[in-house]
Amino acid sequence: MSLIMLFFIAAPIIKLVTASSPSVIVDTVKEKEVYNSITLTFEASLVATLISLVLGIPLAYLLARVEFPGKSLIEGIIDLPVIIPHSAAGIALLTVFGHRFFLGKLFGYMGIRFVGEFSGIVIAMMFVSLSYLVNETKEGFRSIDVRLEKVARTLGASPSQSFWRIALPLNFHHIISGTLMMWARGISEFGAVVILAYHPMTAPILIYERFTSFGLKYSIPVAAVMVSISLIIFIVLRFLNKGFKYE
Repeated sequence: MSLIMLFFIAAPIIKLVTASSPSVIVDTVKEKEVYNSITLTFEASLVATLISLVLGIPLAYLLARVEFPGKSLIEGIIDLPVIIPHSAAGIALLTVFGHRFFLGKLFGYMGIRFVGEFSGIVIAMMFVSLSYLVNETKEGFRSIDVRLEKVARTLGASPSQSFWRIALPLNFHHIISGTLMMWARGISEFGAVVILAYHPMTAPILIYERFTSFGLKYSIPVAAVMVSISLIIFIVLRFLNKGFKYE
């Protein structure tokens, strides 16, 4: 039964990666449109992840350490993007950050636009993937014995010092895991991005456009390039993450 499940996952990936010859893959990577879309995808997901790290870690610590009215509601709101169909998420974002709506107009006055812009791709990726970072980091803080922070406080450390010197270093592995999951999820996002910012095209949108416009023959090489790059990066990061864990 386990082999059946592994085959179900591995067979389509192996078939996709090996469907095109190495020369076709190389030529595909050299295409300016393909190169730009892949670069844009990884860059936007990285920016979304970095922003969420700054904003999400304090929220995760608060949820892990403090009991307050409405806490379950906040945790539910954080989990909500995982449940919402991502095309619906894109429409929801559009009704808030579109040119005709309040936040869209407000940011527009500051020269920041989201529809059809890099910033729109970033917030779409943030919306659908931040749950992974916050939840993984929250569980990491919960696994740390709170008495360690209390001991630091009795020895004269301030709350901020106990957070930076005790809680955060001990939770480093969970933060890295949550960061990788969020970054990877952002890379694969299609539904929210295609509605909020169709152009410039990320790699998932480019693959979809080539499939609908030219068919399977022209979409397979782009998909194979994207999957291959993702697999290489994922494997490298998994090894690095294990290294952090055992150190």
